[in-house]
Amino acid sequence: MHFPLSGVDVHPLVPPLVSFFVSILTTSAGVSGAFLLLPFQMSVLGFVTPAVTPTNLLYNVVAIPGGVFRYFREKRMAWPVAVTVIIGTLPGVFIGAVIRIRYLPDPRAIKVFAGFVLLYLGSRLLRESLRRNRADFSSMQRTLRKGSGAETAVVTRSVSLRKVEYEFCSEVFSFNPLVLLALAAVVGLVGGIYGIGGGAIIAPFLVTILELPVYTVAGAALLGTFLTSVAGVGFFEMLGAMGYAGSAPVRPDYLLGSLFGVGGLFGTYFGARLQKRLPERAIRLLLGLLVTGLGVYYIGQFFR
Repeated sequence: MHFPLSGVDVHPLVPPLVSFFVSILTTSAGVSGAFLLLPFQMSVLGFVTPAVTPTNLLYNVVAIPGGVFRYFREKRMAWPVAVTVIIGTLPGVFIGAVIRIRYLPDPRAIKVFAGFVLLYLGSRLLRESLRRNRADFSSMQRTLRKGSGAETAVVTRSVSLRKVEYEFCSEVFSFNPLVLLALAAVVGLVGGIYGIGGGAIIAPFLVTILELPVYTVAGAALLGTFLTSVAGVGFFEMLGAMGYAGSAPVRPDYLLGSLFGVGGLFGTYFGARLQKRLPERAIRLLLGLLVTGLGVYYIGQFFR
């Protein structure tokens, strides 16, 4: 099947199948899988124009509601985390979109940029998988496996500019919202350029730096990614309509992005559902190795 806007030729079942298996694996860690689909589109499908960024964001728009719905249904949505991430990442997504169009239209440049982002993500995931943290407590995992209920719901206890507290599995977790807001702003900038919505990058930070349990971080990170992706797609569409990028294609390939999204919609739902059953450390280790390998590969391509 030929996709005129992107110039991609691929069987229509390939995008949804790829996105399904990618998202079912990554959703448990609070990542939509877009950061893996971007290199797939660029290297395998040959989609290297600036339009690949909003197409990747479109995947998030279609796919993420499946996972968000599941986390919301199980009452494992940490709303203070989600709101802070959204407020911080939105401005960065807009600025990142402009940088992507104006300064990173060349495939070599975007590939080396993607390589460093992937390498950074990979190192964070590997570091998290190889050390013990509060999210690894076996008692918390045992509680979750028994089923959902009041004990496994995320309950906000207090909110202020300096400290937010919430309870989960009979434990209290806290973070500084100003620190998270500043971090989200930087992540949003990177995410806007790379085309992953920003929230996807922040999940490892929430677990490693703020020491929040991944069982509560996942839903919040996905929700943040969803809303910033909606804004990103709209912004790229507006730039295209205004002719801001000249002759460069910046509007998303809606058909290709939707096919990826449909597979991701089912993948994120089942990934969120399976999260309590899957060994978290093994998932993070696998993701870390894969992302690090992709990052090294893209950086190496730049110097060839």
